This record gives sequence, structure tokens and C-alpha cells, in this order.
Amino acid sequence: MTNQPNQVRSTPLFSQTITDFWRAQFLNGDVLYSDEVFTVAINPDLDEDSRVMVLETTDGRVMAVLTPAMADKVGPYQRQDLSEEIFRRKLNEAGVTLHGADYLFYFSETDKNVLLQENLEGDLRRLTEQDDAVFYEFESSASEQDLDDAYVELDHWAVFGSFEQNRLVSAASMYPWEDNAQIADLGVLTLTPFRGKGHARKVVRSICKYAYDQGYEPQYRCQLDNHTSTSLAKAAGLTPYGKWDVISP
Repeated sequence: MTNQPNQVRSTPLFSQTITDFWRAQFLNGDVLYSDEVFTVAINPDLDEDSRVMVLETTDGRVMAVLTPAMADKVGPYQRQDLSEEIFRRKLNEAGVTLHGADYLFYFSETDKNVLLQENLEGDLRRLTEQDDAVFYEFESSASEQDLDDAYVELDHWAVFGSFEQNRLVSAASMYPWEDNAQIADLGVLTLTPFRGKGHARKVVRSICKYAYDQGYEPQYRCQLDNHTSTSLAKAAGLTPYGKWDVISP
């Protein structure tokens, strides 16, 4: 066991659903290059909008995957001594720009068990289409920028809200992220005057508990420079899994 520190450290922390999903994204294909830190694979089945992807996991490993057409353009495989730095330089030289990484957060198996046994206090509930007037008022009180960043919608697969004096002040929504994976991606938005009171944390934990009950792993993503969102993820009990980047649209 001693010669596999990465597997030993990373396997028990997150569920098999998550580790299998990301392995499939990055290792289903022809592995061009692999060392203890960096792996590059070619996969002809990647979608157009993910024809180049990079994932850096919290254990320090970096995986990259690209379509055969992008591999021909970037040409990473004429080298024996590939590294992340060289790969990114070759992307640059080929005029390929990445979008800018998102943090990926999930519950560790330990924290998931804590969540599932928790009874959340407060004026919280699942929202339905009957709440459209309540939700419209909520959206009208938020800025366009906040609405865009959060991507919280009443017609998503699941929506939860936290109320203060019968007013919806924080909401989270979720949708299944990929057709072939039991992962649900979530967004959350709290109205500015009600931030810092624990509404977002409760609403995130409520919707994540619901996702588990439906057989899904909750996924929380945010841009690296969104410190408020990063703090919320950690406050809600989620653990960073890595940084994920795709080709810029």
C-alpha cells in the first residue's frame, strides 16, 4: 500500500460516484502521457464545449483531456517530458484559451453522514410552482449580476427557500448535472440585507439532504475569486475536491 499515497489519501474522502465520474471524464480514452503528478488523455467522445478540460484535485494531481482534433492543434504528444506548465504553454501557443477554473465542492462521506442525521431549524421549505409570486418578489429584489452568478430558478429539479417574516430571503436550486451521473449541481442566492445570518448555509444543507434522499450527490461550484461563495461552501460543510477548467466558449 505504501507506494500508492494518492489513491490511499483520496479514495475514502469522497463517494465512489464522484471519483468514478471524474475518472471517466479524464481517463476514458487514450492516455498520452502520465506521471505521478500529470496525466493527459485523448477522448473523441468529449462534447464540443468540453473539448479541452483540466482538473487539479486537492491531492496535487492534474489531469487534462482533449479531443483528437484539439490534440492535433495543440500537439502535446511529441514530448516525453510533459508537465502541466508545458501543456498550458502549448495551449497558449495554439491560441486555445481556458474559461477560468471553478472550485468543485462535495460532501465527504463523513460529513454526508452528519448531514443526513441533522434536523435543520428555521423557516425553511421546498418551493414549488405555487410559489411563483413569492419567488418573483425574491428575484425582483436581487441584482442582475447576482441572479446571473447564482443561476437559481424556480423550474429547476429542486428548489428550497429560507424565509424571514414570511418573506423569501434565500433560495437554492438544483438540476441533474450530467445525463449519465447521479450528481446534482446547485446554485444559491441570498438577498443582500439578509446575508451573514446563516440563511444560505441552512438552505444549502436542506437541498443537499434532499438530493441525497433522491439518490444524487450534491455538487457546489464557484469561481476561484468568489470568496463569499467559497466561504459559504465550507460553512455548509462541503469539502474542496479540486479546480476544474474547460475551454472558453
